[in-house]
Amino acid sequence: MRRQIEPLVVGRRIVEAWGHPSGKFASAPFAAGAAIDGVGRRGKYLLIGLDDERELIVHLGMTGQLRIRPGELDPYVRAWWALDDGRVLELRDVRRFGRIGVVPVGEYASLPTLAAQGPEPWDAALDDGGLWRNLKRSNVRIKTQLLSQRPLAGVGNIYADEALWRAGIHPARRSITRREAEALLVELRTVLEQGIANGGTTLRDYRTPDGEPGRHQHELGCYGRAGEPCGRCGTELKRSIVDARGTTHCPTCQPRR
Repeated sequence: MRRQIEPLVVGRRIVEAWGHPSGKFASAPFAAGAAIDGVGRRGKYLLIGLDDERELIVHLGMTGQLRIRPGELDPYVRAWWALDDGRVLELRDVRRFGRIGVVPVGEYASLPTLAAQGPEPWDAALDDGGLWRNLKRSNVRIKTQLLSQRPLAGVGNIYADEALWRAGIHPARRSITRREAEALLVELRTVLEQGIANGGTTLRDYRTPDGEPGRHQHELGCYGRAGEPCGRCGTELKRSIVDARGTTHCPTCQPRR
């Protein structure tokens, strides 16, 4: 999303803006008058840099879509920003799980989930046992730790299931060895890189800024494939609930020990 939206908005000035009165979206108009000078990312947050030393922060939640307005009225648009070239950037969010903030650069106290995130998946701090040390700080189930964004940032339900399956680690385990953590880091980076290269995973709501679905759903080896044979060993993949999150794993490739 960051890579796709950046060339569409950088250099444009926001001449008008609107946000749904919900506290999650009401700050959208505060960006009006500023020009966009960059688009960054931290975990799952988009950091849209403004030329007045502020950032427009956008989190898509589960059903959010950030796009250039296609021209029709849409009751699910929660915020929009009119640009000086006549186009409109908008956030469409059916279930209203996303959120928006406009803050001074780097000041995320009003966005505690963003402020508390761990290192990016490709951060060198995770190498040489870094991820293992981060995971050792808690005995919470491994998958739940990944979704918390604290050991590392940016991993959601789909990519957690995929990486754990590829690394052969049961999602409900509470500890892993250093060697397992190193293998998990390799697989996390791989599945994220593949997901980005394929334009994201569209199971229902996600769309790219030009309105197209992602393609990575066709490459998933584990997530959402419960009842199908494991692509490695042929065992039937199982679905379970791990700390309230739907989870798929292979009982043979990912033994719980």
